[in-house]
Amino acid sequence: MKQKITTLILAAAVSAGLLSGCGSGSGQTSGAAEDEYQQIELVMAVNGTDIQIDSMVAKKFAELVSEESGGRVTVAVFPNDQLAGGNSTKGIEMIAVGGVDLAAYATSVMSVLDGQMSIATIPWSFDNYLEARTVIDETGGDYYAKVLAEKGITYLGSFHNGFRQLSNSRREVHTPKDVQGLKIRVPGSEVYMDFFRALKADPISMSWSEVFTAIQQGAIDGQENGVSITDSAKMYEIQDYMTLWNYTYENDLFVANTEIWNSLEPETQELLKAKAKEACDWGRDQVEQEEARIVQKFRDGGMTVTELTAEELEVFKEAVQPVREKFMEKYGEEACTAFRIE
Repeated sequence: MKQKITTLILAAAVSAGLLSGCGSGSGQTSGAAEDEYQQIELVMAVNGTDIQIDSMVAKKFAELVSEESGGRVTVAVFPNDQLAGGNSTKGIEMIAVGGVDLAAYATSVMSVLDGQMSIATIPWSFDNYLEARTVIDETGGDYYAKVLAEKGITYLGSFHNGFRQLSNSRREVHTPKDVQGLKIRVPGSEVYMDFFRALKADPISMSWSEVFTAIQQGAIDGQENGVSITDSAKMYEIQDYMTLWNYTYENDLFVANTEIWNSLEPETQELLKAKAKEACDWGRDQVEQEEARIVQKFRDGGMTVTELTAEELEVFKEAVQPVREKFMEKYGEEACTAFRIE
């Protein structure tokens, strides 16, 4: 109870300080050189732990902003949804109403605002990270920006959360038949649930904090997630098999509350836009470079890592084509065109 009260007090204090800080910063010049930035501290919330990519990107962004502005513009990063009591849905609500200035959340989490945010998670929308980067930077980002603008949120960038892979304790996976009957933990997203049901697996939605114990106790057989999260959660200690199949792509969106964003001086906005892009690109590079190292770590630790061939993948794609068609119709032509899904 004491911890909960402390968290609520902290959130209220930050929100109060934030509103007064933005109000005073937006209407004043620094009183010095015209190119000097306003002095202001912004608050950024992320869902992941200190070692997960969203926290790393947020901290990199804070470093870049402080360095470029000579310490006049600073960003306080709060991981683990600390200001929302660990509740990511509440965290999304806070960025929408201005309880925090900036945030980075996975699109599957942001879909609580609008289901269209999950468009890129349609199975096998992208074949590789370069394709994902290109599509989002050229057309997909504009679509995110349009949808978010209607929710009072300003889109600043996107970075990889990672292609999602499969790990399990029972057997190596090469064909859809190998997936049949496996009890796989998935997030609550309808896309993920329908995907595994199409393969005749048993998808189970549960809190991520419960997964390690559930696998240990045999309540579930495995989980699907990006390589880096599989590593940070130490799944390699309790799972014997990993399948690399890039079945769906997940990204995090770097965003700002629009009302607060519009209250900032133009020079500060330009600074934040430039450094958000730089931090997002840095985060993408980190995910891409680290995955090969982590996969080798899994292999060295005795995990059987199977990378599906193009021929094997084609069989899976055929099996889940009805799922793809369902969500293409659900999300609509505009979304599919923006993400080049056909």
